[in-house]
Amino acid sequence: MADLHDPPLPWSTRLWFAFACFFRVLFDPRFAARAWQAREAAAALPPAGRAEPQKLERARADGAAPAPEAVESEPAPKPAPAAAPGVSSALQLLSLLQREGRLVDFLEQDIASFGDADVGVAARMVHEGCRKALRSHAKLAPVRREEEGAKVTLESGYNPSEIKLIGNVSGSAPYRGVLRHRGWRADELSLPTPVAGHDATILAPAEVEL
Repeated sequence: MADLHDPPLPWSTRLWFAFACFFRVLFDPRFAARAWQAREAAAALPPAGRAEPQKLERARADGAAPAPEAVESEPAPKPAPAAAPGVSSALQLLSLLQREGRLVDFLEQDIASFGDADVGVAARMVHEGCRKALRSHAKLAPVRREEEGAKVTLESGYNPSEIKLIGNVSGSAPYRGVLRHRGWRADELSLPTPVAGHDATILAPAEVEL
C-alpha cells in the first residue's frame, strides 16, 4: 500500500490511470474484486493514537513523568468511507469517441472472421473519427521534445511518472539511453457540460427507424 507521504501523481498520469482502471473494473471482474478489497482495507486502517495535550502539558510543568493514563490514546472517530471515484468524465470521453469514431462498436465487434482488408478499412474509419474527437476536446503534447531514436541523458531527480526505463535497468542516475517513445501529456481537456437529466452511462442511444 502506498505511503501517505508519497509524492502526488501528476494530472496527466492520474487521467491515464483513471481511464485504464475504469475499463479494467468494467470488464475484468477479478480486477474489480481486488480493487474493492484494497478500498475496504484502506478504509479499515486504524488511526494512530495520540496523547492528550492538556495532561502532557501539566505533567511537564510539574517536572514529573506523565501518568500512564496521560499517554493513552483517546478514541478517534471512525474514518469516513472513501468516496467512489468519479467516472463521468471518462464516460463523456468514451461517448465522444463512440459518436465520432464508433470506437465501442469496433471494440465490441468480433473481427476474427473478417479479412485483413476489411479490418483495415474499418480501423481507418475508427481512427479518423476518434482522432477528430480527441483533437476537438483535448490538447496533447509529447513528454519529451527529442525525436524518437535520439540519445538522451536522465539526470538524478528525473520524474519517474513521466519517464519509464526499459531494457537493462541497473545502477542509479544519471542514465544514458535511446528515446524509444516520446510519451504523451494531456495539457488540456475540455468536455461538454452535461445537461440536466443527462445519463452519462448511456454511451450511445439505441436507434429505432420508423
